Amino acid sequence: MANPAVLRRGMSLWPPFLGAGVVVEELDREWRSAQVRLRRSPLNANYVGTQFGGSLFSMCDPWFMLLVLRRMGLGYVVWDRRGDIEFVSPGRTAVRARFEVSDERIAAIKEAAAGGDKVLEWFEAEVKDAQGAVVARYRKQVYVRAKRS
Repeated sequence: MANPAVLRRGMSLWPPFLGAGVVVEELDREWRSAQVRLRRSPLNANYVGTQFGGSLFSMCDPWFMLLVLRRMGLGYVVWDRRGDIEFVSPGRTAVRARFEVSDERIAAIKEAAAGGDKVLEWFEAEVKDAQGAVVARYRKQVYVRAKRS
């Protein structure tokens, strides 16, 4: 799916996101960034009434791999390798996260992968509440390698 606008709408309707209350608010047409919101509702609250950690992780999970995949082009294999989340404060409101992959970062990955070696690159994002307080810090390691002929 090469059209970011179509993918943005489709991802908001994707069952894991739809069920959790995740809405894709923005997907840059050049695949440089994405912004996602997780609504706060009884359906995605944990036992103590705050945002469920699994939903926080889920809202973050696909974006760095997807952005890198689209930016690298067809000549590369791109996979998720690892992901982790640090819960900083309780999420009592809707939360947002923004994911960005710069042109410089893509150029550096392409340079590192030019010899055919795998590249393992970490990316980071913060999940923030309605007041801008950090609720969680998310990290994703992405695997990139030039496709073999």
